[in-house]
Amino acid sequence: MATTSDVVVASSPQDAEAVEAVEQHHAELAGRLGALTTALVGAAESAEGERFEQAHRSAVRFCTEELLPHAAAEERLLYPAARSHETRLVDGMLAEHKSIKGLVDELSSAEQPVRAAAAIRALRVLFEVHLMKENELLLPVLAQDPAVSLSTVLEGMHELLGGAEHTESAPSDHGHGHGSCGCGESDSGTPELDVRAVPHAIRHATVFGAFDAIGTGGSLVLVAPHDPQPLLRQLNERAAGRIDVEYLERGPQAWRLRLTRT
Repeated sequence: MATTSDVVVASSPQDAEAVEAVEQHHAELAGRLGALTTALVGAAESAEGERFEQAHRSAVRFCTEELLPHAAAEERLLYPAARSHETRLVDGMLAEHKSIKGLVDELSSAEQPVRAAAAIRALRVLFEVHLMKENELLLPVLAQDPAVSLSTVLEGMHELLGGAEHTESAPSDHGHGHGSCGCGESDSGTPELDVRAVPHAIRHATVFGAFDAIGTGGSLVLVAPHDPQPLLRQLNERAAGRIDVEYLERGPQAWRLRLTRT
C-alpha cells in the first residue's frame, strides 16, 4: 500500500509542502496503477479479445508516459540529493527502478492475457512497496536536511509533483478500482474502491488517481467511511462536471457511491 508518514519534520515550510505534494502524486500514481491492474486482470479473465487489447494499451501507455518518466525524474533529482545520507537506500531504490522497468517491458511485450496480467500484478506490488520506502524513508531524510532545498530541487517538475493534464487511460466501457486499498469488483461487476483504510492525508489523491483511469461511460464504486461531499466537489471540478454520482448506501458503517464518467 502506498502510505505516507504521519509527521514529516522539514527544515522549512516550503520543503514540508514539497513533501506533501510528492506524497499526493505518489497516491495518484498508485491509484491509477491499481485501477489499470483491475481492468487488465478482469479483461484477461473475461477472454474478450477486444477488451483485453484496450486494457493492455491503456496500462502500457500509463507506464511509459507517466510511471517511467516519474522514476527517471527521481533518478535525476531526488536520489542524487539523498545519496550522501542514504547511499545503500538509494542503491536499493535504483535497483527497484530496474525491476520496475523490466516488468513494464514484460507488460508491453506480453501477447497472452495471462502473461500481461501476471506482469501488471507484480508491477503493482513492487511499485507500492517502492512508494512506501520513498514516502517513509527517503523523503523525510531530504526534508530534514537544511542543506537541501527540496522545494527548489522539485520546482516545476510535474513528473514528481503532479499537476500535468491527464489523458483518459482506461477503456471507455470499464471503470476500475484502486490497488493500494481494498479493491475488487462489486456484485454488479463494477470495480470497487474501498478507501476506508487509506490514510486521510492521501485518500483524496488515491481516488483522483483511480478516477483518472476511468474512460467515458466507465464506473467505479467508491466505499468511504463518511459522506464524501468535499471529495465529490473536487472530483466534479477535476472532471469538468463530467461525473454522475449515485448513492448506493448511506452509512452508518460505510457510504457506497457509484461514480460514472459522463
